[in-house]
Amino acid sequence: MKRARQVNMQRKIEVAEIEEVLSTDRPFDSIIDVRSPSEFAEDHLPGSINLPVLDDVERSEVGTLFKQIDPFIARKKGAVLISHNIAKHIDTFIEKSKDWRPLIYCWRGGQRSTSMALVMHEIGWPVTLLRGGYKAYRKEIQNGLNQMILNTEFIVITGPTGCGKTDLLAEIARKGQQVLDLEALACHRGSILGAEPEKNQPSQKLFETRLYDALRNVDQTKPVFIESESSKIGDIHLPKQLFQSLIDARAIAVDCERAKRAQYSVERYSHLTEASENTESLIKQLRFRHGKRQIEEWVQFIAKKQWTELAESLLEHHYDPAYKHSQRRFQVEQLLELKSPGLLVDGSALDLFISKHT
Repeated sequence: MKRARQVNMQRKIEVAEIEEVLSTDRPFDSIIDVRSPSEFAEDHLPGSINLPVLDDVERSEVGTLFKQIDPFIARKKGAVLISHNIAKHIDTFIEKSKDWRPLIYCWRGGQRSTSMALVMHEIGWPVTLLRGGYKAYRKEIQNGLNQMILNTEFIVITGPTGCGKTDLLAEIARKGQQVLDLEALACHRGSILGAEPEKNQPSQKLFETRLYDALRNVDQTKPVFIESESSKIGDIHLPKQLFQSLIDARAIAVDCERAKRAQYSVERYSHLTEASENTESLIKQLRFRHGKRQIEEWVQFIAKKQWTELAESLLEHHYDPAYKHSQRRFQVEQLLELKSPGLLVDGSALDLFISKHT
């Protein structure tokens, strides 16, 4: 049954609850976040666009006036800035038809979103406000994410570094199965060398939004294939419930010759060979786990541009021992050999496993 929307009678602007906004049949053509750019960058509703009624500098200026000078002066200054910015934003929608249905939200459904909504309403667009604003959405994420995780059956793909597990996930997706790529959501490949070139990781909140949105779109009557991860991917912490669910899930373990994994790693992490000074700095951060002699050996490999030797040594002395230790926590039901990273010796073995468990 469709949830009835309540109405703000003073302005006759409709107000939607967060459940309606997140429903699959939501009736909105655009979702507009009117918060400042920094607030939007930290996290926002999926599919929303940022049209700030106050940018970061303006918001700080008005806030300072409110706290240190006089609230009335602050409101006047805010009105000038907000009116100017709304006018610019409205101009970008000038071609929208009369039945265009925007949803507008700010931090908590207060003055910033109401200001934009009032102008749009007076123009004649059927505008809707989100009750509680972004705070209502964040509360839904916090309350709903763990339950989504608990309701999802995961099958974990585990194996030592350089096996091409992400490539294998892509192959499983091509076979029509559901996959969840946590490293793509986190913009990081895991480990100290896993930062994506020229990409920043999302905030913790934005990662959780992406995870929530991904899980919201899976069929929970079917399993989801997922790569094994540690409790952190770069600076991102996996939700505790998700980490526990990966430990409890059935697992497929894959393996490949170390020399092939080393060559694959050099090819996949080519950006590290192109910025040797940065790579050396990252390697030196492993001092907490390895002795001076080992670190110096790796630094020498970098200086001589012996990238395959570096990769094989890192696998042998750092990554493989860490994998062997972590492997104990998984419930492995199938062992699959790879002829090369991401490529199974016998693809039918994976097909058989999938057919038995989906």
